[in-house]
Amino acid sequence: MEKQKKAYLFASLAILFWSTSASAFKICLDRLGVSVLALLFGASVVSSVALFLNLLLSGKAGLLKSLSKEDITRSAFLGFLNPFLYYVVLFKAYSLLRAQEAQPLNFVWPLVLVLLSVPILRQKIHARDIVAILISFFGVLIISTEGRVLGFRFTDPLGVALATGSSIPWALYWIYNMKDKQDEIVRLFLNFTFASVYVLLLTLVLGEFQAPSLKGALGITYVGLFEMGITFLIWLRALKLARSTASVTSLIYLVPFLSFIVIYFVLDEKILPSTVVGAVFIVGGIVFQKLRR
Repeated sequence: MEKQKKAYLFASLAILFWSTSASAFKICLDRLGVSVLALLFGASVVSSVALFLNLLLSGKAGLLKSLSKEDITRSAFLGFLNPFLYYVVLFKAYSLLRAQEAQPLNFVWPLVLVLLSVPILRQKIHARDIVAILISFFGVLIISTEGRVLGFRFTDPLGVALATGSSIPWALYWIYNMKDKQDEIVRLFLNFTFASVYVLLLTLVLGEFQAPSLKGALGITYVGLFEMGITFLIWLRALKLARSTASVTSLIYLVPFLSFIVIYFVLDEKILPSTVVGAVFIVGGIVFQKLRR
């Protein structure tokens, strides 16, 4: 099988796994009674273990010995942004909103990345970027008001703010990640390991340690493997095999719509027309921003 076909295969597999994430989050948080911090701690630990095993099997574990203090400090900072801060905010949003709302609202991060790149990276923002941002955030407004845009009444203001706001630490993570020259797997392993420590410390400070049930532990393991650890490895593999990153990254825009299908059948949520329309605007704005004249 030629490399490009393999790239599409790996990318499709990653997208399928990510399409189940919203449902997995909701099942863990609502149906299995797993707390936000317990879900993040368990998933981060599972992901760290999966990434470390990959380092061992690929012969890259030795790279950990060559890390400088600067490398470790940078990884500690990046691990705070993502997975720690990003998923704390995102999981809380999922605990407040329906899965069909939280999933597409979280998808605005590419445009937040554009906005944050202006003050941080000194990049210029163009008229095309502004139009794209307005298109996508109109989609956010449609979803968060269930189509009653003129009434401007949000279904859950805090949940909407958290779902869209989670894109800020995620975008910041990728901006500062550009300066990290470490091996990608080493970088991810350190990020998740530091995040595990942060969540554990926060849990102990708040006194909210909660041992999950067996079903809860299985749900946490699924999130740790198929939202985080293994799926990141599959996606990185797809990018390495592809002739160009654009040839596979464009497939990521299928995630919100595939998620709706999973949410409908797994969570039995009735998908509102306003949710679909809003998602079209959000994704449409992102695609418009990336198009070149």
